Amino acid sequence: MPTKLIALYKHPDNPEHFQSHYFGIHVPLAKTLPGLKRYEVSAGPVATPQGASQYHLVAELTFDSLAAVGQALASSQGQAVGTDLANFAAAGVDLLVFETKAL
Repeated sequence: MPTKLIALYKHPDNPEHFQSHYFGIHVPLAKTLPGLKRYEVSAGPVATPQGASQYHLVAELTFDSLAAVGQALASSQGQAVGTDLANFAAAGVDLLVFETKAL
């Protein structure tokens, strides 16, 4: 069943460093994850219906299954992606993984 890995990045102290590292280093590295089918990120501010949110950027990675996500994260590329978070996401990141179905 299609599965999403959602990364919710909190507002960084240095947005310029975050953006530069994220798009220049982290995204190219993450795009090497085995089994990755699609990689999308939010464009512009992340808001709630009530206004501003605690998140700076949202990334949505699509895989074929929960097993595929597990294999990707356990791979050497997945380990490198996880290690790289410390280089730009000091404010924190929440990761969610779930299967999806069309309604």
